[in-house]
Amino acid sequence: MSWISLRITPESNRDGVIAALFESGSQGVQEDGVAVVTHFPAGARINEIRSAVMRADPRADIAIADSPDTDYSQWRASVSAHQVGGLVIAPPWLASGLDPETTVIVDPVMAFGTGEHPSTRGAMRLMQGVVRRGDFVADLGAGSAVLSIAAVKLGAARVAAIEIEHDSIGNAEENVLANSVGGRVEVIEGDAITLLPLLAPVRVVIANIISSVLIAMLPMIKSSLASGGQAILAGILGEERAAMVSALDAGGWMIEREDTEDAWWSVQIAPR
Repeated sequence: MSWISLRITPESNRDGVIAALFESGSQGVQEDGVAVVTHFPAGARINEIRSAVMRADPRADIAIADSPDTDYSQWRASVSAHQVGGLVIAPPWLASGLDPETTVIVDPVMAFGTGEHPSTRGAMRLMQGVVRRGDFVADLGAGSAVLSIAAVKLGAARVAAIEIEHDSIGNAEENVLANSVGGRVEVIEGDAITLLPLLAPVRVVIANIISSVLIAMLPMIKSSLASGGQAILAGILGEERAAMVSALDAGGWMIEREDTEDAWWSVQIAPR
């Protein structure tokens, strides 16, 4: 079967671009640095898909090419297990024999919700110095719920996994069940800006989202933290670090730890 490959480099709305692709019928999206890659059958209405992407991000760069014999089962099988500090992120077929207390099982239905992306690993490394036994944690833009599940493995008593994209909810709920953390992780569909203040006070907030959205959320995150609370921000490109540091300083935050992997920067912060 012949396929059409789309490689999209978002300008300002990566999450919106990914959502538009899934809404247009994509079977899977893979992140490659700042670009996202997906495939559609040769008969797909590419002009309509292109229009959906452009509505999400009018300045996105879109490259289209023929890609014969794309096999998503092969792609899924290529996903590997990742050791991230004291935790392991693994697909179900590689989880057998691993310690369930320290293993986060994620079915790679959506590549941006697995351990394949550096921003996920950066957030998870920082979490291991922040999440404490008994914590209430909020995971904003939870996606596959990988970081929510990790929070429970690190001792959190309760985690609110907030995700606005409907297409992510089913995968998140399946991953929560696969990790036997359904009693402690609640997957909530909706806008974090509306929902987080209703859940406050929260001891730890985790947000792996694009930097422009993170900056807009900073006041809301700060007002929702419990006394002594901390936040972990990820999804930030290294070239965006200076702008984020400036926004944090202006907003009354102090940087406690940083993590860099490839082009991606993650940061642990607390109110000053």
